[in-house]
Amino acid sequence: MALTEQELRTLDYEPDTGGHFGDYGGRYVSETLMAALNELDQSYRKLKNDQDFQCEFDADLASFVGRPSPLYHADRWSKAIGGAQIYFKREDLNHTGAHKVNNTIGQALLAKYSGKPRVIAETGAGQHGV
Repeated sequence: MALTEQELRTLDYEPDTGGHFGDYGGRYVSETLMAALNELDQSYRKLKNDQDFQCEFDADLASFVGRPSPLYHADRWSKAIGGAQIYFKREDLNHTGAHKVNNTIGQALLAKYSGKPRVIAETGAGQHGV
């Protein structure tokens, strides 16, 4: 069943305070993982605004990835389209060339700050470890 134009305009694309999207948003995982995911959630909420955590995260991104990625002003393209200033964020210059390392570094630091001695994770595309 397709949504009407009115229904599409009223959809809320932002999560609520519990992290849910819409009426049915949430976690769809095995019940055996819920305790670990709840612990992860608590650790993240505690650390996401922690100054030391953020400083180490930024330093690791700079060291291992090459962030912040430089911006390149596309001068000729900007002129060709009438003056809007177009910039490219040069993600292709990152050492790894992929967004996955951002998540990996964050998860490793989260584990470190949470006192976890090891991380077990999938390696395939789209397979995020728990």
